[in-house]
Amino acid sequence: MLSRVVVVVSAVVAVALAGHQLIPALGGFTPVMESLLPWLGLTVPVLLAAAAMARSPRAAAAALVPGVVWAVMFGSALLRTPPGGPSDLTVGTVNVGVRNSASGEAVRAIAKDLDVLAAQELTSGGPAAKQLNKMFKHHYPVSTVGLWSRYPISDTKPLDVGMGWPRALRAVVSTPKGKVTVYVMHLASARPGHTTSRDASLAQARKLIDADPSKRILLLGDLNTATTDRGMRGLTPPLTDAQSAAGDGFGFTWPAEFPITRPDHILFKGMTATEAGVAPATGSDHRAAIASLRF
Repeated sequence: MLSRVVVVVSAVVAVALAGHQLIPALGGFTPVMESLLPWLGLTVPVLLAAAAMARSPRAAAAALVPGVVWAVMFGSALLRTPPGGPSDLTVGTVNVGVRNSASGEAVRAIAKDLDVLAAQELTSGGPAAKQLNKMFKHHYPVSTVGLWSRYPISDTKPLDVGMGWPRALRAVVSTPKGKVTVYVMHLASARPGHTTSRDASLAQARKLIDADPSKRILLLGDLNTATTDRGMRGLTPPLTDAQSAAGDGFGFTWPAEFPITRPDHILFKGMTATEAGVAPATGSDHRAAIASLRF
């Protein structure tokens, strides 16, 4: 009986991993499963242990199948070596946490080595904005999001990504190596069974990117969409995920205490990612995503 259970569960896990994008959107189940997809690999040692208890070679062989599928899908993330080399721009994005009274200290620690930082869940005149204004000469806040830069910012524009109020922005940053069009976005929240607003804001984000003729584009923000969520197919491509291109590991950013997924993203085109990772953000429930890029 135990052997049969192992075989069946192994098959279900393997199919869920390999074919997750083909599974219909079933209420709140599918978004949660896709957000936690890499963690399905933890079922493999449990299945192998059960197969050993059952003393069944057939069950052990079945348990290895989802392990192989997982390795094909995610093994490269654990084995990847960042390309490294010279970079022309170091950027970051962080959801500072609207209730984070230590957000000033959090962004200070994150921003000290960055050229550009995007922030979300800002409060008007709050500690994060005050601290960043001291550290960066150039800044452009819009509602609860903002952009800070060591280089001049121009062509600024607030954006509504389908929520009826501006929770995104577009700006051009003029670096010594050339101009970069930067989008900062905090897309609509996704909850189990409630992703319609998030999906609509993802679609609006894609429209903005498609309509932008800029040679170099950088999208920074809390997209409320995990790297493994099918919703990301709307943005990658045409954009490239810095963590997937140059990160070491999965780069989970939420929740900060023990990250299990990555809703915070650095997406780009017209550049090359040389390094990517995460950094702690004191008091916030998100960690920061950071990356270095070469023109």
